[in-house]
Amino acid sequence: MTAATPLTTGLPVRHGFFTREGGVSEGPYASLNCSLSGQDRRAAVLENRARAAAALGADPAHLVGLTQVHGAAVVQVTEPWAAGAGPAADAMVTDRPGLALGVVTADCAPVLLADPTAGVVGAAHAGWRGALAGVLEATVDAMLRLGARGERIAAAIGPCIGAASYEVGSDLRAAVLARDPADARFFRDGAPGHWWFDLPGYCAARLAGGGVTAIARVTADTLAEPDRFFSHRRRTLAGGGPIGHQISVVAL
Repeated sequence: MTAATPLTTGLPVRHGFFTREGGVSEGPYASLNCSLSGQDRRAAVLENRARAAAALGADPAHLVGLTQVHGAAVVQVTEPWAAGAGPAADAMVTDRPGLALGVVTADCAPVLLADPTAGVVGAAHAGWRGALAGVLEATVDAMLRLGARGERIAAAIGPCIGAASYEVGSDLRAAVLARDPADARFFRDGAPGHWWFDLPGYCAARLAGGGVTAIARVTADTLAEPDRFFSHRRRTLAGGGPIGHQISVVAL
C-alpha cells in the first residue's frame, strides 16, 4: 500500500499537505480520508489521521481538528481535544510544542502558516466564503497576538481547486467584488453568466494584504486529479454521493 506521504513546501516547520493516498478507507473514501463528519468508518478515519500524524513525527493524540463552517473564526489551541470534538471555526493557531493542527479539504484551500522564531504556527481552511470573510487575515492576527511578527510569518497554500476548474456564477463574483472591485483580476470570463475563479491566487492576495510576504503554493488541482485528491466539485458534477477529505497538518 502507498504510504501516507505529504506534499511539502519551504515552510520552515514540520508540515504536510496529504493526498488521498496511503490510508485504509475503502470505496468512495479510498483511501486516506481524514474527515470524521462523513459516513466513513470512524475506526478507518482515526487510523488515517494517525498515519498522517506519524508521517510528520507527531503524536496522533495531539492532532487536533475543527468543525469547519466556512467562516472566519480562529481558535487558539492550548491542549489537544478528542478527535471530532473540535469547536466550530475554520482556523487554529498555537505556540505549544507537540501540538499538530489539521484542516480537511476537498477543493477549498488549506493554508499553513509559521513563525518559527516566535514558535507560533497556524492552519486555516479557506474556501471562497471563508477567504472573503477574512479567515486568513484573522489567522495572521491571532498569530501576532501570540508573539509572531508579520515579516517573519511564512505561509503555504496547499492543493485546492484550480483556476482552470473552478467555474462560478454571478452571485459569487458579485460577493467578491462587493468587497474590492480590484479583485476582478481573479476572474476569467467563461460561458455567459459564468466565470473561472482563481481561488489560490485570491488566497495569496489576501495573505499579502494581511502582511505576509513569504507565500508558497502547491501547484495541484484537486478537481483535475481524481487519483490524488478528493473533490467536492467533482462529486457534484457526478451527481452527488459520499465524499472523503484530505488533511493538511502543521506542527511545532
